[in-house]
Amino acid sequence: MDRIDERDTREWLLTNGIGSFACGTVCDAHTRTYHGWLMAALEPPGRRTLLLSRIDAAIEIGGQRLQLGVNFWISGAISPQGDRLLRSFTVDPVPAWIWGQEHWQLQRRLVMPYGVLSPQNDEPPRLKTRTLIHYRYEGNQPALLSLRPLIADRGLHYQQQQQPELEFAQLVESNRLLLQAKTPTRTGISWQLSWTTGTYQADGIWYWGYRYPEETKRGLADQEDLYSPGVLTVPLQSGASVTIEARVRDFDRYQGRATLDETTFDQTIAAEKERLKTVFALSQNRSHNQKRTVPSQLLQASDRFIVYQAVKNRPTLIAGYPWFNEWGRDTLIALPGIALTPQRHELAKDLLRTCSDYCDRGLIPNRFADEDALSYTNMDVGLWWIEALGQYLEATQDWAFLIEQYPTVGKIYKGLTVGTLHNIRIDASDNLVTWDAPNIALTWMDALVADQPVTPRRGKPIEVNALWYSALCWASKWAEQLQKFDSASDLDQGTLANQARRYSQQAEQVKASLQKFWNPAQNYLFDGISPDDYPDSSIRPNAVIALSLSHCAFHAAIGQAVMQTACDRLLTPYGLRSLDPADPRYEGKYEGGIWQRDRAYHQGTVWSWLIGAFVRGWQRFYPGQAVPFDPEPLWQHFQQQAGLGFISEVFDGDPPHLPRGAIAQAWSVAELLRHWEEIASRSDR
Repeated sequence: MDRIDERDTREWLLTNGIGSFACGTVCDAHTRTYHGWLMAALEPPGRRTLLLSRIDAAIEIGGQRLQLGVNFWISGAISPQGDRLLRSFTVDPVPAWIWGQEHWQLQRRLVMPYGVLSPQNDEPPRLKTRTLIHYRYEGNQPALLSLRPLIADRGLHYQQQQQPELEFAQLVESNRLLLQAKTPTRTGISWQLSWTTGTYQADGIWYWGYRYPEETKRGLADQEDLYSPGVLTVPLQSGASVTIEARVRDFDRYQGRATLDETTFDQTIAAEKERLKTVFALSQNRSHNQKRTVPSQLLQASDRFIVYQAVKNRPTLIAGYPWFNEWGRDTLIALPGIALTPQRHELAKDLLRTCSDYCDRGLIPNRFADEDALSYTNMDVGLWWIEALGQYLEATQDWAFLIEQYPTVGKIYKGLTVGTLHNIRIDASDNLVTWDAPNIALTWMDALVADQPVTPRRGKPIEVNALWYSALCWASKWAEQLQKFDSASDLDQGTLANQARRYSQQAEQVKASLQKFWNPAQNYLFDGISPDDYPDSSIRPNAVIALSLSHCAFHAAIGQAVMQTACDRLLTPYGLRSLDPADPRYEGKYEGGIWQRDRAYHQGTVWSWLIGAFVRGWQRFYPGQAVPFDPEPLWQHFQQQAGLGFISEVFDGDPPHLPRGAIAQAWSVAELLRHWEEIASRSDR
């Protein structure tokens, strides 16, 4: 029997700038619930809904019918096995497959056009969601191409099952098919398939029992039924082609019925190249003056996470694909790399504004829209916001923006000093941030199993208090800066002077208190101090984060010792482990069901975004010395493994450090982009 693991299940990803995406595998089988050719964000960037799963293709040549798809079935069968005819696959500039034999070949390409159209006057931007599929045939005899769309109408995280009450209405027009799911209690989104040539025949067939093996591995629901409304047949001579468009019809009201012809596909690619050229013009100019030019693939990958948020009418950031939404912490950690390194300063301001708009009781939510309600279950996102604001102001000297956002700094400070949700407060005895609440996790190490934190860090986490120190340093500097502007705020000069003095004095107190995190027995920093003042000696990367911030409270001897220990115990070719392998709680593989994976999530699993903190910490305490990190394995992963052209969310702690989790993670890409020049100097590219 053919084996799933013999297939090339590396993944490709397309996005359209409003939260919609298309995703699949090299071999063309769908291995995840999240795979599909039109996953449409119906309330950008949320309410993502699968409409077009894929189009199964078969080609008839010389009386022989060959099926080109690959499907995994709940019976264990793999049928058809069209990847045996697959001759090549490329992902640049768009995913492209070539199937063929000695006397013929068929190319298929997919593109998802950018969905944010230029606004007119003061109106919000016009939006569109569509996917284009282009087939081109070459051969020494005519061929007949059969294309069968497989469709659904279900949420991003779920599977569709055939039910008697679920129907798909279809209306056939000239070269266009209108589709809409209906049940007695719900009417689905109206969408359409259009084509440049061919004859469509409606039949309406359910295909039952598709299996998604990646979901099987993850201990999640793994079966789906898909509906096919009919089949499109296209006679092809050598050199002939056909283009198909899948489009959400709600957006037709902005532009009428668009013309689809044989030039549409290549024009779309050209338009996207021009858009990216404009977006990254400043970055590319800057790169000419650098020792190492940032690869265009890395810049393009960073742009895929930027999406339009309809509610705020401004850009926001998707934390990762295919299943993450907007996450506050991820956005702010990724902001310097994704927005400041390529000099996308207006984007940085929009991201900062979006987060500050939701500030409540001194906290900024970690989760925003879509299926997730606003979640203020964190203690650090507001501090990450101040750190990101500081990075932006250092890059731009945009004091008008500081004047606009300075009240939020005060809200965050007041929330912590007065006390806020989850018993987050400042300990009056040492001026450190502490918290004490059961059954929650408030730092980035937030995995829960059976409603219990896997890494309970109640009390005073090291990186949160390092962020607190850096925030106070920033606030003191800004209060001094604002005294230079008459229009700074409603505060008078005396109030600003008092604030600057108070922030500075408190920063010195916090700096002194942070020294008790030093653990000479391990040449490292304690990971936290519990509410009963018991220090946690776990060797985790949070100490490295503490050394990497804009303002650091630790002197050189401590910093050098910490960085050396992290280098010896946590550093891997793909990032930093979340726990020392010598720790008895260490989990070396991130696999199994959701509980098994959550137990391993921060107990040894490697996180690539942490390489940024490692680089900054090393440069601070070993200036002039090369960073001891070879980027080649991570770069090869970016180009050739898992999500092609992206960086995975996590990797196994144990060699060979297999990629795991989401196939494209924003802060992983952002930190590599941010520090490309420093780490790429080790390799000639």
